[in-house]
Amino acid sequence: MLDTITTTCRETTRRGVLTDAAVLAATLSLAAAGPAVAAPNSRVPVVRPSQRKGHEMNSVAMNDGADIFYKDWGSGQPVVFSHGWPLTADAFEDQMFYLASQGFRCIAHDRRGHGRSSQTWQGNDMDTYADDLAQLVQALDLRDAIHVGHSTGGGEVTRYIGRHGTKRVARAVLIGAIPPLMLKTAANPDGTPIAAFDQIRANVVADRSQFWKDLSLPFYGYNREGAKVSEGIREDFWRQSMMAGFPASYFCVKVFSETDLTEDLKKIDVPTLVIHGDDDQIVPIKASALLSSELIPNATLKVYEGAPHGLATTHKDRLNQDLLAFIRNSA
Repeated sequence: MLDTITTTCRETTRRGVLTDAAVLAATLSLAAAGPAVAAPNSRVPVVRPSQRKGHEMNSVAMNDGADIFYKDWGSGQPVVFSHGWPLTADAFEDQMFYLASQGFRCIAHDRRGHGRSSQTWQGNDMDTYADDLAQLVQALDLRDAIHVGHSTGGGEVTRYIGRHGTKRVARAVLIGAIPPLMLKTAANPDGTPIAAFDQIRANVVADRSQFWKDLSLPFYGYNREGAKVSEGIREDFWRQSMMAGFPASYFCVKVFSETDLTEDLKKIDVPTLVIHGDDDQIVPIKASALLSSELIPNATLKVYEGAPHGLATTHKDRLNQDLLAFIRNSA
């Protein structure tokens, strides 16, 4: 775990990029803290197709007027995906296509501020993310759902269950997820120092486009010796990241780093699969999955040896099979 992050995100030499990316790696992930937000009121969320740039896209209107975009593929028992920062629902397309082909209904939304959803100034906090998810579930009337969250999305799923319970939830899956807490504190000595997250914010402000390019290396483990680098995957990471608005890119750092999800984890009363790579440079396993799997009453931990943070892409075949096996056990 590194105490500082270098500020050389504009360096153009490969060695410079690899060095900077490796340092950044120890800090990033996705999820947690911010002002408390009241639970959603009784007004029923509105599902509507919206016309944007000439294309019809599904969205749900939140109580504050924000539109949350979602994809909805297949039919059957619903599997709901929550992506990580700073990506979009596209990050789960490998899993969605596979599971939809196996007879499941796959839904994935762009978190507010990200992708094709509204770029709000307010509401960049974990409670609002969780309440947005609850309103999406209510609007689509999803029941007996399996909720899958990666990185910050794992924090979103955890807080969603903590705030809204499991009446509509059959099972949960946390992949490379941020809970219980990323930030290093006296009670969480294996966490990441605040200085690292301050540097992430500084890099977002200075040149977030270059920062996303640099971050893609440790995200997928491409900075490791002998790694087979896919420039296409790196470019897609950059594409999705640049779809996040500036407010979400900046404010979500506090959310995923400072939100304490310890008590929420204890409230998860459905079978839960916790998957994490032991070479995750973004959300190190020691302060995340190894703790979360002990706090969740009915959790199963699967450690992917040598896997990076972006294992939904690099290890998609293994993950798809593990998800299918776990989900079918709930049928």
